[in-house]
Amino acid sequence: MGDLHGITGKLPYLQNLGVNAVWLSPFYVSPQADAGYDVADYRDVDPRFGTLADFDTMLAEAHQRGLKVIVDLVPNHTSDEHEWFKAALAAPKGSRERDRYMFRDGRGENGELPPNNWQSIFGGNAWTRVADGQWYLHLFDTKQPDLNWENPEVHDEMISVLRFWLDRGVDGFRIDVAHGLVKAEGLPDWAGRESMVGDVKNPDALEEATATEPTPPYFDQPGVHAIYRSWNRVLAEYPGDRMLVAEAWVEPAERLFHYVRADEMQQAFNFDFLRAGWDAGRLSASIVESLTQAGNVGAPSTWVLSNHDTVRHTTRFGLQDPTQLPKGVGPLDEQPDEALGLRRGRAGILTMLALPGSAYLYQGDELGLPEHTLLDDAVRQDPAFFRTEGVERGRDGCRVPIPWKADAPGFGFTTTNDDGAAAPWLPQPASFAEYAADVQVGRPGSVHEMVKSALSERSGRMLGRGAIEWAPEHRPEDGVVAFTNESILLVANMGEAPIQLPAGVVVVASAEDAVAGQTLLPDSAVWIERH
Repeated sequence: MGDLHGITGKLPYLQNLGVNAVWLSPFYVSPQADAGYDVADYRDVDPRFGTLADFDTMLAEAHQRGLKVIVDLVPNHTSDEHEWFKAALAAPKGSRERDRYMFRDGRGENGELPPNNWQSIFGGNAWTRVADGQWYLHLFDTKQPDLNWENPEVHDEMISVLRFWLDRGVDGFRIDVAHGLVKAEGLPDWAGRESMVGDVKNPDALEEATATEPTPPYFDQPGVHAIYRSWNRVLAEYPGDRMLVAEAWVEPAERLFHYVRADEMQQAFNFDFLRAGWDAGRLSASIVESLTQAGNVGAPSTWVLSNHDTVRHTTRFGLQDPTQLPKGVGPLDEQPDEALGLRRGRAGILTMLALPGSAYLYQGDELGLPEHTLLDDAVRQDPAFFRTEGVERGRDGCRVPIPWKADAPGFGFTTTNDDGAAAPWLPQPASFAEYAADVQVGRPGSVHEMVKSALSERSGRMLGRGAIEWAPEHRPEDGVVAFTNESILLVANMGEAPIQLPAGVVVVASAEDAVAGQTLLPDSAVWIERH
């Protein structure tokens, strides 16, 4: 919880790093039940972050520095404090106000049972009963009621919101839960969730059940694509290069790339790549499939290692199984090998930045920031932690503010508490001092300077628009990812022994000791310009 003035003040840092755009998580008016993803007013800035004038200033400054600005749009649900939902609660059954949301009568003799067996993504039941006996759907928290996308009024409202921000000059939108807007007709029960009813403490049973029925009736329904085709037409009315990027946890990859067909969105987050972990075989397979499916629809692929919903990759890569994707890491869980995770994390970023397409860095990736794995339960805020009674550690550990200054309160990221004291909104571990931006910027060998150098080379050599050719001398089954893109050969050693490198000039290395003689050490990556 910072503010728009703070973002404006850090734009020179982003410009110096060499990125092209910044995606902002929600800054709209919100009671903050889910870090702003519970929107009460889509057309205004929450006072804790500033004003619309502050947003306009930030946007203008970004554009002057050559940075595009992507804002987060949350179309699946609103806050329960949104005017629409307050009106729905005050209105009778069958009213226009209720039809904007997913209100249904319950099952059972007196409607005392939920309309179906769906469970919340955050744990617990996905239905909440209101005073007159009806139930409303919330795929996430109780304070996030799902909108009814069968209602034309909802379509019109969200297009109006798009235009509001496009008129202000934003360059695009990241679409939250892009695969969830449309639900299957009749809202049928889902076998994959039956094991969870009344038993949020058994997530393993859920995973086993969903393996045989992977697509629930509330995700990835065909009707979502008509919505994005209409949005595509709206963006096309505006000058410049406007874009939509989907947050869609969809499998297989072929279905994900339906979202970026020529008349729909422009990009979709590639979570298969994120989930591959530190494993040469899985990572190579993900790259091949992603580029193949992207090519089939004429779209770029995207690459991402961390985000605000997952454990940071530097921490995941330091676990005994560096391919797992835990739902948070707490004090009672396995603690990572921080040094090993950082070393692999640096190599992972270098691998990602060598790929053609668009690469997304989560804030702090450029500093090698790890997860805060020892966060006290008393300060946690993620609703998933509370709704699962702590079974899911939640996402607070990856959302701890990044350190700007090693010797400043809150490492330079503070807000004012209720008692008037300045402190970060989530506490940072003392170890963050060594990751602080002010001790990395300009220091040879730091993660920041490695990322900055790679971004510069990536831009100058047009790697984002290139194409890869796999290097035949190295194989994934030997623990190596190796390919050429334009003039660069990327070699990432994910095995346990040093590997021989071809002759050439080292352009960027993941660590100062990554290359020894003519070999690449384990848990390292390098860019080589071939002779």
